[in-house]
Amino acid sequence: MQYVARLTTALAAAGALVLTTPTGAHAGAIGSTPVRTFEYSVGGVTMKVPTGCMFTHIIRGSGSKITYQNAGVDCAFVGALSSGFCNWRIDFTYADTNNRPYRTSRGKTHSECKIDPMRNNSPQTLPRYGKACAHLYVNGVRRVSQCHHITK
Repeated sequence: MQYVARLTTALAAAGALVLTTPTGAHAGAIGSTPVRTFEYSVGGVTMKVPTGCMFTHIIRGSGSKITYQNAGVDCAFVGALSSGFCNWRIDFTYADTNNRPYRTSRGKTHSECKIDPMRNNSPQTLPRYGKACAHLYVNGVRRVSQCHHITK
């Protein structure tokens, strides 16, 4: 009797999967890159960013349509004890499959110091496949980047 019940349940589940209408494909990517230790000067004061920080870039969407994009820094251990990142901005750039940049979404430069700078970008449809990158600038200098390939 248990065999018949299991068989009936398995067949019903398989039938439900076959009859379910397909939905659109969705894709996403998350990647993190370590922020290397560096020093910079703000108002004559030397600031040091120690190890322990990661720059993370997240994309959600389907095909060339991006429905959500975010990038930011998370710090732990000694990195979380630092004064953070001053005069920072996050840019999003897009390049075609030949690595030729065709669009940049430049972020606002924030004069305050933050241990966890973050930026969201607007949903959009890209005109070409290739790659999408996020870049963290501190005091006008690019310090770290993280990229994802956008493919069919």
